Amino acid sequence: MKTTPGETRAQFAETDGGVEIRANGETRSVPPGTSVAGFLARHDLDPDLVVVERNGRILRRVEFDRTALEPGDELEIVHFVGGG
Repeated sequence: MKTTPGETRAQFAETDGGVEIRANGETRSVPPGTSVAGFLARHDLDPDLVVVERNGRILRRVEFDRTALEPGDELEIVHFVGGG
C-alpha cells in the first residue's frame, strides 16, 4: 500500500460503516467483508474480462471470491475490450 509521510494503514478507517479503499485512483467505500468478486459484481465487471491488481500484486481469478477488501487497499482494474 502506498502511503504519504506520516500516514499509516490504520488511518484508512471504516467510514459510515463502509471500508475505504482506492480503485483506479478513486476513493470508494464498500461494505465490510466485500470480496474482490463482490466489488466487481457491484460495478458490473465480468471477472473473466478483467485483471485486478491489489496493493501491487496481481490476483489470480480463483482468489477473487476469497479475497476480502481491507481498509486502505489499492486496486487497479484493467478490463479487456474486444473489437477489430
